[in-house]
Parts: sequence; C-alpha cells; structure tokens
Amino acid sequence: MLDQKQFAVALKQVCEEKGLSETQVIETIESALAAAYRKDYGNKLQNIKVEFNPEDGSTKIYDIKTIVEDVPEVEEVEEEEEEAVSTENEADKKDKAKEVNSKGRQGESPSGERVSPGGEAVLGQKETATEEEEVKKFNPKTEIQISEAKDIKKTSKVGDELIVKLDPPEGYGRMAAQTAKQVIIQKLREAERSTLYEEIKDKEGEVVNGVIQRYERGNILVSIGRATALMPHDQQIRNESYNIGNQMKFYIVSTAQTIKGPEIIVSRRHEAVLRELFITEIPEISSGVVEIKSIAREAGERAKIAVHTDDKSIDPIGSCIGQRGSRIQTIINELNGEKVDIIEYSDEIEKFIVNALSPAKISSVKINEEEKTSIVKVKADQFSLAIGKGGQNARLAAKLTGWKIDITEDKEKSSPDEKDDNKKDKEGDEKEEKEEQKETKKDKVNDEVREGGLGQKKDAPKKESAKKDEDKKEKKKKKDDDKKEEEKKDKKNLNNN
Repeated sequence: MLDQKQFAVALKQVCEEKGLSETQVIETIESALAAAYRKDYGNKLQNIKVEFNPEDGSTKIYDIKTIVEDVPEVEEVEEEEEEAVSTENEADKKDKAKEVNSKGRQGESPSGERVSPGGEAVLGQKETATEEEEVKKFNPKTEIQISEAKDIKKTSKVGDELIVKLDPPEGYGRMAAQTAKQVIIQKLREAERSTLYEEIKDKEGEVVNGVIQRYERGNILVSIGRATALMPHDQQIRNESYNIGNQMKFYIVSTAQTIKGPEIIVSRRHEAVLRELFITEIPEISSGVVEIKSIAREAGERAKIAVHTDDKSIDPIGSCIGQRGSRIQTIINELNGEKVDIIEYSDEIEKFIVNALSPAKISSVKINEEEKTSIVKVKADQFSLAIGKGGQNARLAAKLTGWKIDITEDKEKSSPDEKDDNKKDKEGDEKEEKEEQKETKKDKVNDEVREGGLGQKKDAPKKESAKKDEDKKEKKKKKDDDKKEEEKKDKKNLNNN
C-alpha cells in the first residue's frame, strides 16, 4: 500500500526542486505506469492510459481507441504483396541498367527512344503528372474499425472514442519498474526544460542579475535563477574581469528551445545594460521626471547618454551626477571604470550637436536636414579634443544625435577688433621695456657715485646691485603673467560673443 504522507512529502519536494506543478508530476507518474503495464501485461496494439489517484494510490487502466470506417480487405492483401513485388523490382532495375549501358552507346534508350551523345533521353511529349489521392493508413494501435467496435459496444459511431477498461495488476516486475523509472526521469526533465523556457522567454530583451559560473572555451556560463545562460566572447567587454561568483547585470539577447534545454545568450556590451543602471540608480529617471533620449556606447571605454526633462526646476545633468558625483560613480564602478558623459538633450539639432561634442568648444555648426549631415568648425586648439582619441568622441556624438558630423578646423582670419587689441598690447609692452631700461641706467649711475664719493668698499655696492636686478626680474615675470591672463580673458569673451 502507498504511504500517503511519504508520497505527499515526496511530491511536494519534486515540485519545489524542479519548479513544476502537481498536475505535471502526476501526469508523469501516469505515463510511467502505462509504460510499465505495457511492458508486463499489455501488447503493442494497445493504447494504454492510466488514471492515478494520489490520495489512495489506486490506478485505473484503459485502452482508448478512435473508431474509423472499415478498411477493405484488398488493401491488407496489397500490403502483403508489396514485399514480394519489391524484390522483383530490384532485379528489374539491374537488368534495365545493363540495357542502358549497351544501348546508350548505339544512341538509343532502353525504351527505343533516341538519346543525346551524353546519354540523356529526348522525350517527344511531356508526361502529365497524375495526382493520386492520399489514403490514410490504418493504425491498429490507436484506431479500431467500426465493425469491431460494434461488437464491443453496439452504439459506436465513426469518430467516437472507444474506452475499454482493463483490470489493474497486483504488481509489476523488475523490468517494468525500471522502465517506469526511466520514463519518470525523462518526462520530468522534459517538463522542467519546457517550464524554464516559458519563464525565460518572457524576459528576452530585459536586463537581469546573474552570477558568473565557469569558463568554457572562451565563453562564460552565467547562472540566471534556475537557468544557465551563455555569454559568447563577442558579447564580453575587453579588459573587464569575470571572476567566478561575481554578480553582474546582463542583457538577454536571445532565447531558443533546443534538445538539451533552453539556450540563452546574454551580453555585457549592450546599451540596455547602461540604461538599466541609470534607471535603478537615479530616482528621477525611474519615476519618469528625467527621460533618457538616446545612448551611444563603446563598451569598456566610453559612453554618452542624452537626458531631458520638461520640469524647469530640475537639472537633468545634476540629478544624474548626484551630490559630489555619488550617483554616477556607482554606475562607473558597476561598469569597471567605463567613462560616461552625460549630455543635455535639445530639440534644436545645432545645440544638440554642440552638446554631444563636449568637452570640445565649437565655433559654428552648419546642418543639412535633407541628408542629415552637419559641418562643425572648431579652432585649432580644440580640433583634437573634438575628434577624440581614435575618433571616439566624434563617433559617439554621431551615434548619439543620429546625424553625420564632419569636423573641420576653423582657419578664418581674426577680426579688425582683435587686430587693434593686439597692436595696443604690443605698444604697451614696448613702453614698459623702455621704462625698465631707464631705471636700470639710473641705478648704475647711483652705484658709481656711491663707490667714488663715499669711499665704500667695492664688494658692498655689487651685492646691492645684484639684489635690485633680481627684484626687477621678479617684477617683469609678474607683469608678463598678468598680461597672459588678460589675453586669455579677452579671447574667452570674444568666443562667447
């Protein structure tokens, strides 16, 4: 007899471990019992179905067949004759092959038709293909003829199911038990794979948490809940370390059902990983106050993200950076030091392109809306900064805006106002130099007078003159530094204008 408590505990344990429902496990038990009955007591022409009652462990066994029309006896005779005919056909084919070889040399086919030198028959008329009606073959395992069905049940009709109840056995043999065990293991494995696939299929295109499991031929196996995903080499970030046991975020690229189970491909290079990090770390984005407009990323090196908000009281860039950079630093740490530039989005494409090319300062932008191209001019000292290392800054800006960006150096001559300012600066420098020369001459004369009139020692005046020279040099340096700072301020004001 079945111990109800032990069976209930075992059923619950299997359901929890495999993630299956009780109905799925009971269906598996029923199919295993049907296989065991067929092994010991049934025959190959029986379609055995078992109903298992988990409460008392009782079973009901049925032979279920579909009623079909009577099959003519001629068809059965033809099936027996097919084997004899097949052997005769093989002998005829060998004889015809010999005739083809002999007559092919003479330019005729075995049927008397003319053939080409290559041995192909020239058909005089096209053969008309005759479509034969497909006759459904009779399957004695799942079907029964109407005449036989009426012998068992007089009210039988074509298309109905004939259910014949069979006596349950007192017990099963060793081979039947082994067969039932194999069926249970196989069915549970198939049910587990199907449920896993249904769960993970809905998460395709999402970012999930995973744990690095192990390496396999350059690929990395990642544990995602009860499923195991594969991260190929081309979806990994260069210079990023994947230590076994590390927990990371992964983007599910694709899912597929295979013989071995669900095949899941994940990625760390996808832009959705960066988007998900901003959503989780920045409350303004998760609440929808700040919107992510576009993302451009070269995984492991640098990324640009454009943000926008309709609320004028909120700074979209400041909310992403956080107090003392706390928010953006958390995202950078998750990406193992990948640089992230936060750009303010603008509906004006010229302004958006200027923002996208930051930190470079742009002189002018000309756009062609039809071809979605733009020509950006920058000064010589900003040219390399605008292009970036290996063209990275320009590439990311083009991807972020969706426009083709051509960066050129601004070689225009300076304006007349700038020329006047440069002349004034030069005249002022010349005047200062003349005044300094006059002061040095006066100091030398005074030193000579002191040496002759006062009768002092020669060493003392030399030291005093050396100190004065040092003081003059320091004054010159200060003046030069002040001039340079004023020139920088003037250039910045001109650029802003």
